[in-house]
This record gives sequence, structure tokens and C-alpha cells, in this order.
Amino acid sequence: MIRSATPADVPAIAALWNAIIRDTTATFTTEERSEAGLQQLLQQRPQAVWVAQGADIEGFVTWGPFRAGPGYAHTTEHTIIVGAPGGGTGRALMLHAIAKTQEQGYHAMIAAISGENTGAQNFHMRHGFAEVGHLPQVGRKAGRWLDLILMQKMLDSR
Repeated sequence: MIRSATPADVPAIAALWNAIIRDTTATFTTEERSEAGLQQLLQQRPQAVWVAQGADIEGFVTWGPFRAGPGYAHTTEHTIIVGAPGGGTGRALMLHAIAKTQEQGYHAMIAAISGENTGAQNFHMRHGFAEVGHLPQVGRKAGRWLDLILMQKMLDSR
């Protein structure tokens, strides 16, 4: 089941997101997400935070502005995190996010993916994203330099 996130979901979302921050190079940040910060995210993006729920929250997707300024108003960047890849949760969330962003009038969706996260790169390719940029050594985590891969999906033909 995919539904809008509620304030009651914040602890589970924080647990999923913070495990990725702590234990992987999928994100370059080392600062864990606070529950207060996630509550604020829910207020800022009430129509753009969705959770997949079985017995527990299995993953989430959120999207928002790619960059500031009116020239970027039709481009969105997303974050998708699942607790256990390969079970279909990510696919369901991604298809939902694509449909919602199309309904919201977005023209393009961007994914910024760690160069080490080949699973996420392949996942995005399976959903129609293409690599549009490779930024060598722009991130640093776990004592090493990391590349950033930019992927893009066109959402409409405007």
C-alpha cells in the first residue's frame, strides 16, 4: 500500500534514512536526519512524501525543487529509500512518484546517485532514466572521494 506520510511515520522514515546515512555511501552526508527536520519536510512537501507500508513502513519517496529559481520550476529531484531492495517496494514507489510528478506538471525528474551505488543507477535505468552527467570526486565520505552520477527522466513532451 502506498499512501501519504503522516507525522506518525517520521520515526520509521528517520530510521530508514539514517541507516543509509550511517552505513553507506549512497548519500554523501554524514548528518543524520532529525525527527524535527523530517516533520518540517512533511509540512513543506505534503503532497510529495509517500510511504510503502506492509506490516511496517518499507520505504519512502519524496521530491521537490531541483534548484531554486523560477527557471527550474518544472524540474524536480527525488529521494527514494527502501529498507530491503529487491522486494518491489522501490518499483512501486518510483512508479507512484513518476505518476504524481506528471500530474503536478513537472517536465523532468532528476536523480543524483553516488557513483558507488550501481544498484540505484540500474534501478533508475529500468525506470526510464538516462545518465546525463558524471561529476568525478565531488563528494567525500568514509575517507575517500566519491563520484556523483546525474540521471534524468523526461516526464512529458512539453
